[in-house]
Amino acid sequence: MFRTALRNVLAHKARLLMTVLAVMLGVAFVSGTLVFTDTVGDAYKNKMSRSFDHTSVSVRSNAAMPEDGASEPEAVLTDGLLTKIRKLPGTESATGVVSGFTALADKQGKLVGKDWGTMGANYVPGPDGKDARYSFSTGRAPRSSGEIALDSATAGRTGYRVGDTVRLSTNGPVMKPRITGVFHTDDGHVIAGGSLVLFDNATARTALDKTSEYDEITVAAASGTSEEALKSAVEKILPKDAEAVTGRTLAAEQEEMIAKQTASMSSTLLYFAAIALFVGIFIIANTFTMLVSQRTRELALMRAVGASRRQVTRSVLVEALLVGVVAAASGFLLGIGVAVGLRSLITMTGASLPDGPLVIAPATGLVSLVVGVVVTMLAAWLPGRRAAKVPPVAAMNSVHATPTTRSLVVRNVIGSVITALGGALVLLGASMGEDGNPVMAGGAGCLLIGVIVLTPLLSRPVIAAATPLLDRLGVPGRLARANALRNPRRTASTAAALMIGLTLITAMTVLATSTQGALDRMAADSLKADYTVGMANYSPLAPEVGEKLAELDGVAATSPVREAYGEADGSYSAFNGVDPKSVDRLLGPDFTSGSFAGLADKGAVIDRQTADDLHLGMGDPLPVKFDDGKKDRLKVVGIYHANDMVHGIYVATSVVTPHLEKPGDEQVLVKMEKGASEAAQTAIVNELGKNPGIQIMDKEDISNKFGEMINLMLKMLYGLLGMAVLIAVLGVVNTLAMSVFERKHEIGMLRAIGLDRAKVKQMVRLESVVISLFGALLGIGLGIFLAWAAGRSIGEEVKTYAMEIPFDRIGVFLAAAAVVGVLAAVWPARRAARLNALEAIKAE
Repeated sequence: MFRTALRNVLAHKARLLMTVLAVMLGVAFVSGTLVFTDTVGDAYKNKMSRSFDHTSVSVRSNAAMPEDGASEPEAVLTDGLLTKIRKLPGTESATGVVSGFTALADKQGKLVGKDWGTMGANYVPGPDGKDARYSFSTGRAPRSSGEIALDSATAGRTGYRVGDTVRLSTNGPVMKPRITGVFHTDDGHVIAGGSLVLFDNATARTALDKTSEYDEITVAAASGTSEEALKSAVEKILPKDAEAVTGRTLAAEQEEMIAKQTASMSSTLLYFAAIALFVGIFIIANTFTMLVSQRTRELALMRAVGASRRQVTRSVLVEALLVGVVAAASGFLLGIGVAVGLRSLITMTGASLPDGPLVIAPATGLVSLVVGVVVTMLAAWLPGRRAAKVPPVAAMNSVHATPTTRSLVVRNVIGSVITALGGALVLLGASMGEDGNPVMAGGAGCLLIGVIVLTPLLSRPVIAAATPLLDRLGVPGRLARANALRNPRRTASTAAALMIGLTLITAMTVLATSTQGALDRMAADSLKADYTVGMANYSPLAPEVGEKLAELDGVAATSPVREAYGEADGSYSAFNGVDPKSVDRLLGPDFTSGSFAGLADKGAVIDRQTADDLHLGMGDPLPVKFDDGKKDRLKVVGIYHANDMVHGIYVATSVVTPHLEKPGDEQVLVKMEKGASEAAQTAIVNELGKNPGIQIMDKEDISNKFGEMINLMLKMLYGLLGMAVLIAVLGVVNTLAMSVFERKHEIGMLRAIGLDRAKVKQMVRLESVVISLFGALLGIGLGIFLAWAAGRSIGEEVKTYAMEIPFDRIGVFLAAAAVVGVLAAVWPARRAARLNALEAIKAE
């Protein structure tokens, strides 16, 4: 039986090619993901471990962060402690390290890097005049307040060179230092795509507001002193809020952090690999079903000469094993190329990954082999069972047996039950709000499986709906419709492969479009201000910024948003201090009762959830205990529905300012007399000294920032699910090629009675388009339904949410499905048209 299976594989190698490709692509996704994450993780690990080469012990503070408004704790990592550590026996050197947000402007005046990814640090030369953490490629280290050094990655990205003057700021006014050198670094911020500016030690401590304390003290051990021995010596002189860890511990912590980050990325990619393999199962099952069907007479003869059912099934599974081994090996090799491509793709998006060799672990090859073989054999098992049931008498019957009515009825009943159960679970999950997400996810999977089972039943009415259009295309159209309906199981499984990808793509597209629309409406409704002004790293703004903006020509109203924390009637809350005179012109929350009118008289505007939790109503007293220990008594003057733009408790700035040791504004709201415009934004930028650390956003910017992650995920989804769609295309090609082979005799007869080659091609193309559009329609319909269900739970949290169907993108999906059908039919259509009519008529 093994020799028979091997002979069949070699005899049908052309027909099995598409199956090999489908499995190969799925396995390539799996192996590529594993190689990519192993490579990136190893490169990060090597980079990070090298960054600890000169650190035997690290001393860091473990003092609790103060709450807003509370007094700063006493300094822990002081100059005095640094001096003591330097004098310890076994210490070769000790360095006080400081770092912090440093906004560097590029040559166009824009912030280099994003948010807190742009950093500054101190350069601390040792006795040899060098800082072991950094190696300079050109120039020298900074020595005075008017000098900086820049990391090589940022220098390359911005075009800055030694001698150039740059604009930067930390937490104060803009500075214009000169670049004295460019250096290489293994700093994690730079590896992740950020930037690093080096100041001399004195300038760094002043600019980064670290004059009284260091962020970390790194200690290098003298020759002959172990890390553990040095750590023990250091611990004896540490204050209670400091701890010492060895360089090996730091490397282990970094390794664990990197492992967690790459594991998350790996899991996401493997989910899509699973989808691709799931789609591949339909193609494999289809191929083996057709091969078994074409070999009905051969299998029956085998049974007649003594082969048992088990032997016949085993023969089919051995064929699947051979196909799986070839596909898995090919997929593993292709996966290495996928890993390289993923790395290049991420680099093209602007992200930065560390350099390092490809890591191809033995486990990756083993997993690829197991996945490829198991998936192929699993998909071939059911056709193998069917093959074993062929009775010997079938050797005298027709080669191509059609499914029995009874089997289709059983399938339809099972499919209906699964679909109904899935739909009910989806609706139940949608009615449960956020808690129902797991139920909804399970229901969505169940619904998808149910529809897949039902696709043979659904194919008839859907394809019948296209009959008027196909009939207008003449004989090729009518033949295409008949061919698509001839074997509903085959048509269904081919269409199902395309349906899965389009279901997910459509659902995510509708959700993303609807969410973006909700964010746009939220920004328009809740924010009357034209601009919000804040620090790019979300640290507080100096109060002087708001004062400057209030005096700017063309400004109609401004208000700071000054934050303090405390207990409101026993519940810990944030208090947003605003200007009671202008806030109603800058914010527009959805009030259920009251307004901002009473803020000036120690009023408080609270959100509906807080009011319900604290059992408060209009006019009720609100006792408050702030973090500095002082108490106040406020009165509820307004209740509103919170959202991502407007939330928390709003009070007058005069209420929160006395409880802040160092007043600062989270942001400043600005309304212009003539509305938002490029000229107005330029005026604000100029008024604030073109400070790259200050972020100025209009409503569109705010909405886009909230939707940035959604759009990024959607783009990734399109790319990743493209693999599943590509496999589905191979399935269409495979089905058509098999169909042409099965109908060789019929096509020969059609040619003989006058159907020319062009119309034969048209017939095959139309059949392909019908199957593709059938799968697309099912996928789009399911995707919209699932998006509607998921949107119900989103709508409970985001009041401005409403489902929006992007008909333009849906139209693109349908058009793409039609194009897929046309392209998939190119090879099978040419093959059908080239059949010799006489030889085809003689074919059995």
